[in-house]
Amino acid sequence: MGRMRFIDLRYCAFLFLSLCLLRSNASVHDYTGAKFVSKGNTFVLPGGSEGLYASPPNQNASDVVGNGYSFIRFEKIIFTRTKEAAKQNSGLIQAIIFEVEDRETVGGSAYGGQRAVCCTADLAKLGACQQGQIIYRPSAINPDWPKVFSASFTNDDLTATMGSKSIQITKTGMYNLYFFHCDSNLKDLSVRGKTVWKNPTGYLPGRMAPLRNFYGFMSLAFVILGIFWFSQYARFWREVLQLQNCITMVIALGMFEMALWYFEYTEFNSTGVRPIGITIWAVTFGVVKRTVSRLIILVVSMGYGVVRPTLGGLTSKVVMLGATFSLASEVLELVENVGTVDDLSGNARLFLVIPVALLDAFFILWIFTSLSKTVDKLQSRRMMAKLDIYRKFTNALAVAIIVSAGWIIYELYFKSRDVYNEHWQSAWIIPAFWQVLSFSLLCVICALWAPSQNAMRYAYSDDASEEFDKEDTLTLIKPSTTIPSKDVRSPSSEPDARLVHISDDGAVNGDKEEDKRE
Repeated sequence: MGRMRFIDLRYCAFLFLSLCLLRSNASVHDYTGAKFVSKGNTFVLPGGSEGLYASPPNQNASDVVGNGYSFIRFEKIIFTRTKEAAKQNSGLIQAIIFEVEDRETVGGSAYGGQRAVCCTADLAKLGACQQGQIIYRPSAINPDWPKVFSASFTNDDLTATMGSKSIQITKTGMYNLYFFHCDSNLKDLSVRGKTVWKNPTGYLPGRMAPLRNFYGFMSLAFVILGIFWFSQYARFWREVLQLQNCITMVIALGMFEMALWYFEYTEFNSTGVRPIGITIWAVTFGVVKRTVSRLIILVVSMGYGVVRPTLGGLTSKVVMLGATFSLASEVLELVENVGTVDDLSGNARLFLVIPVALLDAFFILWIFTSLSKTVDKLQSRRMMAKLDIYRKFTNALAVAIIVSAGWIIYELYFKSRDVYNEHWQSAWIIPAFWQVLSFSLLCVICALWAPSQNAMRYAYSDDASEEFDKEDTLTLIKPSTTIPSKDVRSPSSEPDARLVHISDDGAVNGDKEEDKRE
């Protein structure tokens, strides 16, 4: 026993990452259709990973499944083997529940050799475990943990049942459930059944629980912004620009998105079943809002409606970029959110994250390149009112980019140090930050381009542009002092100008006066 080396971090990482393969449609984890995966000398099926808060103290053990308590409940999980496997003597199927801090109590190795989860002959000789069963030892913090349950096949039965049971949660932590078996004859084992995971306040996993209140506050914030914007819109509707109509659409989309996320989490928390329909709608509204927001910032940066009436040949490229970003974001968000129950961060596959990141980077590059050209054009035309608003807009975007870059670095640092999701109670801040940053930038845009009686001075004007073009041209024309023009009259000829007059019949008599002088 003293020479046993327990499971290393690499194997724990596999256990946690393998949960990404398991998708369910509720906090009620349904295992129908799930498969055991071969790893080392064992076959493993991830059963769930959620942050759970401790039940209130002094509760009655008989009330463990009641309201206000935290628990994990098994509801008649049935394992089915093939007829070929039934002809042989198959081993046990075991389920183990452990808190993340006790992860090293699962698995081990003998004599410093290859680590294993299933007990080997060498480990059995050491008396550390029984051959054919999983290796584990009691937790140093709570000797009653981890919890291990078993199911076995009798005679030639095709099914084995793990009966209904409830496990009370008395310590706040990240809990993990895995099913194991050590018999290669059961490699085609099928499963049906479910487990129910519940926090004292409802069925929301611990990492998701704070987001429900967050989206409630964000819904209220969008309502307040909407009241301000729509009141201004109604007052100056005759002066509204096309840009302001687009901002109105973004605010409306944001209100719908926040409300849908709040209702989605509320429904999930109260019923234990995640409403897939509401989730899809919330994801779609969010993706459309982000796409439209980026397109608005891009076309404004290009000077659309301010120094140019159309985008010209760039219209198709802008539309194509927006459509590509929308599609990539929709796929990523659906994978990340629809049916996701486990408290695992960074579930999305790398090939889904990279396209969105690259498209975002392209948006940023195009936006700042266009802004630079637009500001230069405004400076050359001396459009000071428009130049002032564009400078403020540029500063706001620059601050947002700098803050975003800093937060991305922090997020990478946070995730690199939280391999096992031990900091699940504060993980909700990461997605919440991006919503707050997006809302803050929207507020700045609303303040800069709010409907007003002077809104039209920021709009594109052919006459104004022509005037500025003329002024730019006149500044380049200087009268010559060395070679006088023959058409320029001397001061002595100024009295002759008074000879040009209009007669009573409307005729111009200037020519006649010139004839008289001649």
